Order: sequence, then C-alpha cells, then structure tokens
Amino acid sequence: MGKRHPNHRKVKIHRSYTVAEVTETLNVHKNTVRNWLKNGLAAIDCKRPILIAGKDLIAFLQQRKVKNKQQCGPGEMYCVRCRTPRVPADCKADYSPDNDKVGNLTGVCPVCHASMNRRASLAKIGDVCGDLDILFPVDLQHIIERI
Repeated sequence: MGKRHPNHRKVKIHRSYTVAEVTETLNVHKNTVRNWLKNGLAAIDCKRPILIAGKDLIAFLQQRKVKNKQQCGPGEMYCVRCRTPRVPADCKADYSPDNDKVGNLTGVCPVCHASMNRRASLAKIGDVCGDLDILFPVDLQHIIERI
C-alpha cells in the first residue's frame, strides 16, 4: 500500500474524486479514505457515491502532515521511541561528521535510554547545541578551536 503521508501533489484541485479514485490516485486503502472522511475530510454531499473535492483533499492531507511535526529547540534532539524532542541525558552529545560541513549529533534519551539523533552543520553547531556539551572527534578539534 501507500506511504504514511500520501503525496498531495497527485490530486487535482478542480476535480471531484470518489473513494475508489482517491485510493488509486494516492495508493492507499479504501478504508483509509473512509477513516479520513470520519476524521474531518469533507465530502461534497451526503449522497452516494461519496464525492470529495480535490481542493478539500489537498487541504486535509497538508493539515495532517503539518499537525504531527515537532521542531527541536536549541539543545534538544528527537527521541524516536518517545516521539518527542528532549534534552539528552547529562546534556552530552557526540558529533560524528558525514563530510567536512555536515554531521550527526548523537545522545541518549533520559527517559527511555534510546539513542537520539539530530542533523547539524558544523557552521551552525553553536545555534543547534544550546547548553549541550558536545564531544568532537580528535581530528576535528583543531577546527572547533577556531570557531
């Protein structure tokens, strides 16, 4: 079946869709579309077949996608197990570079003890880290001293 967040760009604004057409267009199950109708997706009228306006479907999908986003503040990383941004345990994180500009911050969740990650560029590491104590690899120590 389809992805967790169907691509709203496949939907035409000025077209009406039946439940079957929505399932084909977005590659989701028909029960998924019916659940969307129960959870706030507006149908054109109460008659059968149920018709859904394209602009309403696009708005519903975009709203669903934005509703669940959570931004990490300075010093926070996203814990996948807890599904929330948190400050890592002991305010410590490790930086592992992918290349000379970008890398990953890795820490431990203080609640569930799972691994937490955050993507960070080396140029903006000061804005991302907040009050975190970041451990850099030995080969990057000379670069960090200049910043």
